[in-house]
Amino acid sequence: MSVSELDTAARSLGLAVRGAFHPGGGDGAPADTGTLVLLGPDEPNFWAIFTASPEYRDGQAHPLDRWSKRVVSELATPLGGTGIFPYDGPPYAPFLLWAERTGQSWPSPVGLLVHDTAGLFISFRAALALRERIELPLSPLRAPCDSCAGTPCKTACPVGALVEGQAYDVPACMAHIRSPEGAACREGCLVRRACPVSQRFGRLPEQSAFHMRAFLGE
Repeated sequence: MSVSELDTAARSLGLAVRGAFHPGGGDGAPADTGTLVLLGPDEPNFWAIFTASPEYRDGQAHPLDRWSKRVVSELATPLGGTGIFPYDGPPYAPFLLWAERTGQSWPSPVGLLVHDTAGLFISFRAALALRERIELPLSPLRAPCDSCAGTPCKTACPVGALVEGQAYDVPACMAHIRSPEGAACREGCLVRRACPVSQRFGRLPEQSAFHMRAFLGE
């Protein structure tokens, strides 16, 4: 199976390939992994698929995580692959390292990962460990930030919770979102939305609001 064929199969389920690489001994992949494939939501089609799922509608906790495990299993089983999930742990799989190893994600000026097509909206629902060593497409030569005019992500946060060279100020971020002044942020992080690549990606506002409620523990 090629990466393109795998991407087509993933998109039929609401996911998409967001990078792949051939892991080495220090990458933390399962033994005998020939190719590690990162999977993220297929925007904007993902949201309609997920909200129609039994996991979303059953009223139980963690609907997206449960949906991800079921769907990735459907994708992995015929390929003899293994699904790995960022929320399983500890120990937790090194998804940030894996993302950079694909050559399609890089640290942005505000510390968040930026992806060549998803921008700051990049997220990973799972990794797929395959024994087969699949031929990989060429990766972009440089991060989109390298040619970004004005780097709007640096100034988008109203309370400076994401500042270049500093740790993410989670308490300040959460306090602002919960305040009346944070209404716009509840519809999606303004920093992520400011990225020009993010704006072309197609993530729906209702999906961003769903993730923000989860972030707040609501």
